[in-house]
Amino acid sequence: MSPEELQKKIKEGWIRVWMMVEALAISEDAVKSALEKHIEKMEREKNFIVYKKEFGKVHKVQNPLPNIEEGYSYVVELECLSKNFERIIHIVMNYGPSAVEILEPEKIEMDMGEAQGILNAIAEILHRFAASAGGMLVST
Repeated sequence: MSPEELQKKIKEGWIRVWMMVEALAISEDAVKSALEKHIEKMEREKNFIVYKKEFGKVHKVQNPLPNIEEGYSYVVELECLSKNFERIIHIVMNYGPSAVEILEPEKIEMDMGEAQGILNAIAEILHRFAASAGGMLVST
């Protein structure tokens, strides 16, 4: 994407975002394959454009998780454009980046419908986690 195309999208209201996504697996081939497929799937999302991606090197990690003596970590840094903030929420919840930074614009405004969409998306993911874990904690 050219700098001119990038600026045109931002002027149209698109949001420019940086993300880092990390994968961990028990073999170098598995971690590379998994992360690359994960990012390919992200690139097919509607109203979301990955215009820059930089994969790092695979690193061997000692004791990455309980009961796992050795693993492999692989990281990619992405620069993306999102049609709106709701789409960023969708991407974060479904692709699990380790870090996210909104680069542009400095201020984001949204209408009530988009805000409600975000809240409902968060509620949905919380209920999926609760269902997989046997329920949701309720404070009394």
